[in-house]
Amino acid sequence: MLLKGNLIAAPEPGRLTCLPGGCLRLTEDGAVDAVLPAVPEGCAEPVEDWGDCLILQGFCDLHLHGPQYPMVGMGMDLPLLDWLSAYAFPMEARFADVAYAREVYRRLAAELIAGGTTRVAMFSSLHTDATLALMEELERAGISGFVGKVNMDRNGGEDLQETAESSQSETVRWLEACGDFRRIRPILTPRFTPSCSDAVMAFLGRLARERQLPVQSHLSENRAEIDWVRRLHPDCGRYWETYEKFGLWKPGTLMAHCVHSDEAERAAMAAHGVWAVHCPDSNGNICSGTAPVRKLLDEGVSVALGSDIAGGAQLYMPQVMAAAIRASKVRSMADGSRPLTAAEAYYLGTSAGQRYFGGQPGFPVGEKLHAVVLDDGAFAVAPPRRLEERLERALYRSGPADIRAVYAAGRRVR
Repeated sequence: MLLKGNLIAAPEPGRLTCLPGGCLRLTEDGAVDAVLPAVPEGCAEPVEDWGDCLILQGFCDLHLHGPQYPMVGMGMDLPLLDWLSAYAFPMEARFADVAYAREVYRRLAAELIAGGTTRVAMFSSLHTDATLALMEELERAGISGFVGKVNMDRNGGEDLQETAESSQSETVRWLEACGDFRRIRPILTPRFTPSCSDAVMAFLGRLARERQLPVQSHLSENRAEIDWVRRLHPDCGRYWETYEKFGLWKPGTLMAHCVHSDEAERAAMAAHGVWAVHCPDSNGNICSGTAPVRKLLDEGVSVALGSDIAGGAQLYMPQVMAAAIRASKVRSMADGSRPLTAAEAYYLGTSAGQRYFGGQPGFPVGEKLHAVVLDDGAFAVAPPRRLEERLERALYRSGPADIRAVYAAGRRVR
């Protein structure tokens, strides 16, 4: 089968490959067999022709909190630690109710697909059964990626806290129940250093090593948080060392935010292959700051994007890409750094995630297709001629209603 439209791919940061009227030839199982400049003359294959629509890469969201989905857009006047106590933790406590969790997660999965997000790295809550329900609903919707049962045996409050023993035993129970999933895989998830005792952190480090599991957490999001970590771990000069000393700072570890990561912390990330997940909407909403994305990129740190719902209020990833551009301009006005371009933001929201999940950038031959068909006609009153300009406008102007089709792991899911 051929998939025809205006192809826009990001093979590397800051560079686009645009094929007006181009085609993707797909194998029977949905892998990309070839990227063609046009439908071959005399072609007898079936053609799915999307006319003048844009065919974009599937979006990747590498940091969001599933159980915070019901409270998107709430508490945006509070700083991080107050917001967690007043809003996030009470909401997450409700996910002890598995029926409630499944209802919420089914709606979340549907909205992700409707917005073209086909791959995720997501936090669940500390509840094992609710976490398994989240994984089931994401996989049923066609989404791929990682989900983590959150570990937190301290500083969660009366209704959202495990013991160290239950945190360990429930993590093992969760992992043993993950074997039947095909596209959603487990990722170890200490919420952040203040939420986990040394015993739990050491346990997770051993588990990561013995089972070769990836890790996700938070890093240097908020100055009050950083001061708190320093008091909890006076033996560590910097926040990142609280993960490193337990074996959680390793290639492929995802660290969300990194708003206040200094030169030494950024160097440690680059040296160890730790990823920064930039969450621009969240960082502005709860007044954490503006991450030094240009410095992270220039210094060799791998960077991807996250919606960070519900600190972030936008689940639709093109809006997160636009937010990343705006945040970089705010940073530029402060320190003179070069703002992100639309091409760079598109790369961070697509190809960077593809690379994290083990794929190649763009529309790689031999890999299952992840793609979004976007009709920009509704908001293109004076349509630009260049596909690069149409992409930029789509980042700022489009919404889920403009998406005509979504392909995930080689099959159409919308």
